[in-house]
Amino acid sequence: MGYSDVYDSWKSDPEAFWMQAAEAINWDRKPSKALYGDNAPLYEWFSDGLVNTCYNAVDRHVENGRGNQTAIIHDSPITHTKHEITYAELQTRVASLAGALRAKGIEKGDRVIIYMPMIPEALEAMLACARLGAIHSVVFGGFAASELAVRIDDCTPKAIIAASCGLEPGRVVHYKPLLDGAIEQATHKPDFCVIFQREQEVANLIDGRDVAWHSFQYGVTPADCVPVEGNHPAYILYTSGTTGAPKGVIRPTGGHLVALNWTMKNIYNVDPGDVFWAASDVGWVVGHSYICYAPLIHGNTTIVFEGKPIGTPDAGTFWRVISEHKVRSFFTAPTALRAIKREDPKGAEYGKYDMSCLNALYLAGERADPDTIEWAHQVMQVPVYDHWWQTETGYTIAGNPAGIEALPVKIGSPTVPMPGYDVQILDEAGHPVPPNTLGAIAIKLPLPPGTLPTLWNAEDRFRKSYLNSFPGYYETGDAGMIDDDGYLYIMARTDDVINVAGHRLSTGAMEEVLASHPDVAECAVVGVTDQLKGQMPIGFVCLSKGVDRPHDDIASECVKLVRERIGPVAAFKLTLVVDRLPKTRSGKILRATMVKIADSAEFKMPATIDDPAILEEIKQALQTIGYAK
Repeated sequence: MGYSDVYDSWKSDPEAFWMQAAEAINWDRKPSKALYGDNAPLYEWFSDGLVNTCYNAVDRHVENGRGNQTAIIHDSPITHTKHEITYAELQTRVASLAGALRAKGIEKGDRVIIYMPMIPEALEAMLACARLGAIHSVVFGGFAASELAVRIDDCTPKAIIAASCGLEPGRVVHYKPLLDGAIEQATHKPDFCVIFQREQEVANLIDGRDVAWHSFQYGVTPADCVPVEGNHPAYILYTSGTTGAPKGVIRPTGGHLVALNWTMKNIYNVDPGDVFWAASDVGWVVGHSYICYAPLIHGNTTIVFEGKPIGTPDAGTFWRVISEHKVRSFFTAPTALRAIKREDPKGAEYGKYDMSCLNALYLAGERADPDTIEWAHQVMQVPVYDHWWQTETGYTIAGNPAGIEALPVKIGSPTVPMPGYDVQILDEAGHPVPPNTLGAIAIKLPLPPGTLPTLWNAEDRFRKSYLNSFPGYYETGDAGMIDDDGYLYIMARTDDVINVAGHRLSTGAMEEVLASHPDVAECAVVGVTDQLKGQMPIGFVCLSKGVDRPHDDIASECVKLVRERIGPVAAFKLTLVVDRLPKTRSGKILRATMVKIADSAEFKMPATIDDPAILEEIKQALQTIGYAK
């Protein structure tokens, strides 16, 4: 069966399609049906089934004779260590940790916050919670105390599991003082904290509240898996909200298992036993879905990497990991590739390694500009698949279903919608628009299994954020179009579509043009307030390593390029050359913050910002052209 056959089979009978996919999961009690729509537009999947995530991710592989297979490879160029954990060892470790948590009162439905770096123990903590039916909420390690406090108050955890520290190139991030500060600020207080002491920094434990990871497990009875209902929350993951308060995305257990397992073969084209690597962090949705859960549920080997794409020690570190551990499918963000490209524009490092194991590169997390895709394809000589999804969905909305049928790649498009997603382009009134027309990207309800059923303790906010704008649809918050072949193009966030003298223009399209300039390594375009035209675009470009031409020449070439390719309608007149762009720790460019700086508006320092000093550099650059007064 090809892609269109599979997609059509889902569309003609969604229930049968997902019930068949559910056969690949080990249920304690099989669900009697797939979809529950009694409470539409709030939908649920597999609600009356009973199942355990940890059993499906760990125990069943051991029982099926695969206990000696490596489950997790930990590779930390920062500590110069590597080690492997088999499925049998993982089962022992997770059952022990779960037993210790249970002995201290953690039960099904309790919340547990996990605040850890990229070490296997982070995955063990997630799986131990899942084993007990406890609901985990992973907070990115090193998040500010105030942000951690907000999350503590929202999900009211009974326990917090943390590490003593995280490690960045050249510095130690002190987690324990941040954790102590967060608990002090929070109204809700956890019953206890479990601290994994790393040798790089041993934290002080508070008597009566803090317990050490190893000692609190001594002598406990290992815990068995607790079956939970299909609609029981597996975890809460906070995503930044436009109003400042983070939104707690809920992931339902049954649909999560079914959908993630389905994606591993059909999208990423790996078989059980293959090594799969998602170079992300457990604090983000990619880390939840494709470092921890999906590879383990499917019986793959997953890599937990503690390092950076450059500087640990060089721009070849990703290629070393792929070559050394025989990675078959590799998933990363375009930002990581742009960093490597900037450092090693000719891709010389790639040639130093035997990369014959690698079948494909998958990109997601932000728009992948054509220039980066072309560079990756040229250097790596494997298919490069852009694909698009969100924290809210947990896995691919649109991608290239390489395990079903590798479709022709159109650069700039994440290809086609996956089964489960009926993607439509709507105008402001909610009516579908013709092909090749820019509009709001919406998904016809119901969303497929494993996507968010609602937000944690915030149903009204869920409806307002996602359902109210276009009744009968889920609003993605992205803008784009679908071409005549059914390929989807993500042009920008809806709020990145700017209005220049009445013309709706995509900043993403302008960024594509800037990125095609041979000296530009990375770029961003934002729309700033203009008295005459409403909004005006400004381009920011970072140059590749070794470029020493006058910046003014490059800036004027960039302006000329945009005017040639998009036309005078874009009113594109300003490009600034900057050393770096402000980003979140996951690599997303903070465009909305840049707009506020340009417009001299008040803004709240983004909690996820990688380096606050960059905002001052952006402000100074804008002041040279009369903005950011």
